[in-house]
Amino acid sequence: MSYRDNTKEIHIGNKVIGHGNPILIQSMTNTHTEDVKATIEQIHRLEAAGCEIIRSTVPTLEAAKAIAEIKKEISIPLVADIHFDYKMAVAAIENGADKVRINPGNIGSDDKLREVIKAASERNIPIRVGVNSGSLEKELIEKYGHVTAEGLVESALNNAKRIEDMGYDNLVLSLKSTNVLMCAKAHKIIADKTNYPLHVGITESGTVFSGNLKSGIGLGMILSEGIGDTIRVSLTADPVEEIKAAKIVLRTLELRNEGIEVISCPTCGRTKIDLIGLAHKAEELVSDYPYDIKLAVMGCAVNGPGEAKEADLGIAGGNGEGLIFKKGEIVRKVPEDQLFKALKEELDNWA
Repeated sequence: MSYRDNTKEIHIGNKVIGHGNPILIQSMTNTHTEDVKATIEQIHRLEAAGCEIIRSTVPTLEAAKAIAEIKKEISIPLVADIHFDYKMAVAAIENGADKVRINPGNIGSDDKLREVIKAASERNIPIRVGVNSGSLEKELIEKYGHVTAEGLVESALNNAKRIEDMGYDNLVLSLKSTNVLMCAKAHKIIADKTNYPLHVGITESGTVFSGNLKSGIGLGMILSEGIGDTIRVSLTADPVEEIKAAKIVLRTLELRNEGIEVISCPTCGRTKIDLIGLAHKAEELVSDYPYDIKLAVMGCAVNGPGEAKEADLGIAGGNGEGLIFKKGEIVRKVPEDQLFKALKEELDNWA
């Protein structure tokens, strides 16, 4: 059963999530949103990497007004991230935000929340109801004894109902935690209780190394259950790294198939070339190509082509020479120092 096939379809600018639509990749700018030029430049880099929805913080009125200028120069939807001040949410909506992310508990009184809903309703833009284990309501912590998956779910549903009772249901829900098992459990519970699309991610997961591991495990557990309509890999790093990681997660789970998948063997005593360096260069290279193929980077010319015979294209290093192979069949030999160049030529001429 795939829960995502039955979630509500939600339009975010020119993108659609939910109801079986492709799982979309998100990231968040780390520039000052008020710095329009820097923010646009970063979003362009993220667009080129494959980002499909971008979120920017809106802590000031100047940042809210910047959204209008930023929107003129980008082609993906922009989500305004709001903390505490409902006026910033209203201003962001008025300046063209395609979605707002709020924590209704932090927005304040019902009157303040109604102002946000009124602005969103007039433009029919979705509201993302964000719940985080680090800011779970005190009464729910007391009810369950500590922060729990059940508490996260109750918080999300309570906040969604608060908005529903005010007459609006154009919503996306997110339940995030740094605790991978808690996060996965919360998503499993809520998927049985709502048909709102779910934004999935492991929050504050860490650096490129640790964050990718935690996010890969957590997203894998959730997405493989058929849960989740849009994802963000949250890393303490250049946001482009988040996009790279998200694409690998979706491809590994066979949920998206765009781009080249790189497989490479571990090094061993038979390796005669700089396999680690070559694999990293190949991984960077393939981001420039749209092909839906598998590329193998192997360190052993003897066993490499056979071990990676399922790859569409591959390279293998030997003692001073390299092999180019396709589907396990060697198509040519080149000097070792020409191996990377030969790989690029193959990709440039791939049909």
